[in-house]
Amino acid sequence: MSPDPGSFKDVNEKLPGLQAAVGAGGVGMSDSVYQALLANRIVFLGSEVRDDNANAICAQLLLLNAEDPHKDIYLYINSPGGSVTAGMAIFDTMQWISNDVATVAMGLAASMGQFLLSAGTKGKRYALPHTRIMMHQPSGGLGGTASDIKILAEQILATKKEMAELIAQHTGRSVEQIESDSDRDRWFTAAEALEYGFIDHVYENAAQITSDNAPNQ
Repeated sequence: MSPDPGSFKDVNEKLPGLQAAVGAGGVGMSDSVYQALLANRIVFLGSEVRDDNANAICAQLLLLNAEDPHKDIYLYINSPGGSVTAGMAIFDTMQWISNDVATVAMGLAASMGQFLLSAGTKGKRYALPHTRIMMHQPSGGLGGTASDIKILAEQILATKKEMAELIAQHTGRSVEQIESDSDRDRWFTAAEALEYGFIDHVYENAAQITSDNAPNQ
């Protein structure tokens, strides 16, 4: 999908807050690259999930929703995972907006990256053929007083259950199976992720995405 200079200009005119949202999340690429991607309704997560880039991604999703509440948004994911709370902010924003959010895994979608991949709109979750997907349970460092450690441990267990329930909902697997399979790092090839239910398609190129499952193309 090549950026269209006309749409680039159009988006900047319609969404005056776009440059600020892009600047907040730029990692290793110039703002102009992110602007060109956003002009084509592409949001890119290419690093660890953190508060700063999660805020930027949420802002980008909201801005694209404001521009057109019906047209698909594409979230490309190449991420080792990261902050659970930051990832949950992205997840909730994906559910909040009216647009279908298609997710595309490339390279690595691990931990929170896997969670966001499987949270895409059903039928519009893709992986490139050499992608690796990894699922595991959430973790957190324990420190402080005995009471603090107890509280944090309870929060981790609650988060583990919540995420297992959501992954089960998006994959069609049982909560019990998700909890068992995520007890330790579990790795999937793209084909295995398709069979498990994380994704709906394994494609080698964007031309394979049909108008039926990508109406904005």
